[in-house]
Amino acid sequence: MELNDLPQMDPRALKATSVKAEDEHASSAEPQALKITAASSNPKMFTLPWHKPLATWPEDLLANLPRGISRHVVRFVHVGDEVYAMKEITRQVAEREYEILRRLQKLELPTVTPIAVVTGRHDRNGEPLEAILVTRHLKFSLPYRALFARNLQPDTAECLIDALAVLLVRLHLAGFYWGDVSLSNVLFLRDADAFSAFLVDAETGDLQVQLTDGQREYDIDLARTNIIGELMDLASGRLLPSDVDEIEVGNRLVDRYHSLWSALTDTDKFGPDEMWKIEQRVNKLNDLGFDVDELEMKTAEDGKRVLVRPRVVDAGYANRKLLRLTGLDVQENQARRLLNDLDAYRASTWRDGEELEIVATDWMREVYEPTVRMIPREYRSQIEPAQFFHEVLDHRWFLAEKAGHDVPMGEAVTSYIENVLPNYKLDSKALAELNEEADSGVIDDETTYGGLDDDGYNPDDDPDAAVWSH
Repeated sequence: MELNDLPQMDPRALKATSVKAEDEHASSAEPQALKITAASSNPKMFTLPWHKPLATWPEDLLANLPRGISRHVVRFVHVGDEVYAMKEITRQVAEREYEILRRLQKLELPTVTPIAVVTGRHDRNGEPLEAILVTRHLKFSLPYRALFARNLQPDTAECLIDALAVLLVRLHLAGFYWGDVSLSNVLFLRDADAFSAFLVDAETGDLQVQLTDGQREYDIDLARTNIIGELMDLASGRLLPSDVDEIEVGNRLVDRYHSLWSALTDTDKFGPDEMWKIEQRVNKLNDLGFDVDELEMKTAEDGKRVLVRPRVVDAGYANRKLLRLTGLDVQENQARRLLNDLDAYRASTWRDGEELEIVATDWMREVYEPTVRMIPREYRSQIEPAQFFHEVLDHRWFLAEKAGHDVPMGEAVTSYIENVLPNYKLDSKALAELNEEADSGVIDDETTYGGLDDDGYNPDDDPDAAVWSH
C-alpha cells in the first residue's frame, strides 16, 4: 500500500486548537499566574471569582439547572448573557478534554461546545486550585435522570438508547474512542418523537485516524454494562417504569448499534439488472438521516456482480435541507417533521408547481412563526420552538380525531399550552433532589470531601480499576 493510500487524520481536527495537553502523569510546574485559553471573546469571563473553589462560588452567579452525576464539581454559571458549564478538574485533564472537544466540534460532531480552559488558579493565600473546563450550556438539554423525573412516555428508556446508539456510531465513524460510554456522560435534546444525544464528557476519549473493531466493541460492551447499572439505579429510586427490563434495554443498544453500523458501512452486491437498488440504498441512508458523498463501485471477482460501498459524510440530511429552505437549524427528526408540514402546506395551497424556496418563505410567515410566537414566556427556556411546533401538530391531530373534524391551529395551540405544556416544568423540589444527588458522586471537592487523597488508595494497585488503552 502506498503511503498516500493510508488513512489520514482530518485536517480540521489537526488544526482545531492551540492547546496541546501533556501526559496526565507529567510533572511539569503549574502556571503561576491565571491563564485563560478561550474560544470565546466574552469579556465577562475575566470578572469571575477564579480565586475561589468552584463549590463556593456565590449563588447570584449560578443558574439553577439540573446537573448530571459527575466525579467532579460542576456548576452552571451566568457569564453575561450566556450560561456556561464549569467543571473543576486537574490541569492536564482539563487541557486534554478541551483539546478533544475542540477537535470533535471542528468535525461537526454532536458534543457540548468548549469555551475555555482556565489554569494557574490560586486562592487569596496563594494556594493552587484545580483548573476549570468551561463549556457552553446546551440549551433545552437535560441529563437522563432529569428526564425520568418528569411525566414521560413508557418507551423513554428505549428512545434514549436509540439516540445513544446513533451518537456512538457517529463518533466511531469519525475515529473517536470514548472509553467511558454511559447515559451519565450524555445530554439529551427532544427531537420530535425521539431524542438527540450529545457527548458531554470526553475525559477518557481519544481521537484517532480509524478505530479497530476491538476498540469499537469495547466501547459497546462498556456502554451496555454502564446502562444496565444506571437503569437499575433508576428502578431502585422508583423513577423507571416497572415494566422496563433493564437488561433488555442494555441489549437494545448493542443491537441498534450493530444494525446502524452495518447500514452505513456494509458493501452490497448487485447484479447488472439490479442497479436500481443503489438508489434504494442511498434513500435508506437518507431516511436514517445520513448524507452520502460518494459511492465506491467495482466489479466482483466473478465479473458478474457489482460491489457498492457508500461513503457517508455525516448525519443531518433533513436538517441541512430545512436550513437551506428556511434558515431554521433544528434536530434531524424535527426537521423531517417540519419538512412534512411544509409539503402539506404546499399541497393544500395548490402550489405544487411553484419553487419550494418561495413556498417555504410563505409557510414560515403564515404557519410556523405565528405558532411558535405563542409559546408562553415562562416556557421559552424549557422547550425549543421546533419541538413546540411538532408537539402542537401532534396535539392538533389528537383533537381532530376526538372531535371528528379538523381543528384550527390557534385552537390546538391554546389547548396544548393548557393541557400538555405544563409537563415540561420540573418543580423546585425535584430539581433540588436531582442536584443533591449529582453532587453526591463528587470525589474531588475538597471543601466537602477533604482527606480523600490521604487514604492510601492507589488505582494502579486495584485490579478492578477501569483501564483503557489506545
